[in-house]
Amino acid sequence: MRRIVVILLSIAISAPQAIGNSAAAISIEDSITLLNTLEVKGRAPKTGYSRAQFPHWSDLDRNGCDSRNEILKRDLTQIVFKVGTKDCKVLSGVLQDPFSNKVLTFTTAKSVVDIDHLVALSNAWQTGAAYFDKNIRTQIANDPINLLAVDAKLNRQKGDGDAATWLPPNKSFRCEYVSRQVAVKAKYSLWVTDAEKAAIVRVLSNC
Repeated sequence: MRRIVVILLSIAISAPQAIGNSAAAISIEDSITLLNTLEVKGRAPKTGYSRAQFPHWSDLDRNGCDSRNEILKRDLTQIVFKVGTKDCKVLSGVLQDPFSNKVLTFTTAKSVVDIDHLVALSNAWQTGAAYFDKNIRTQIANDPINLLAVDAKLNRQKGDGDAATWLPPNKSFRCEYVSRQVAVKAKYSLWVTDAEKAAIVRVLSNC
């Protein structure tokens, strides 16, 4: 049985708390099983949505480093930190972009790297998060499982798309991409649409 790697909070994935960066391998069958636990229905209206509803780049673990810099530290190599920030503020680094498989250079002067929310915040809003306490939305917006350093152009091309409307051009990353979306939606009890679920199944069936 072929396996994929996905950042996952063990079996207790439904606990709505930020997690560390440990990775666990789960089978394709397990990803599909997790997907099948999600409620399926249409997107709710976008009424009332704004990014301010999801406070992001927070320091939820109170280690003095915000979630944006934590992800840059996790995903980049050859990192240069700002002096005096206790290796927190990332000034530059190199990214092997998972969306395109290209090598990109990150700098604060002119960055071609974004931090993507794998489950877009507006998508989360329309699939259940509109009804959540703002503290839970803050966790969704800062959870490492839902954050990834990627090509800025592709991130903006994706917009608020789900798996039915957008997938990474790098086909070898698609299995992990949709699996992590499933993991986020399961962890925070978000739902999927019919088209989204069908698209995820198609990807996983080819892993």
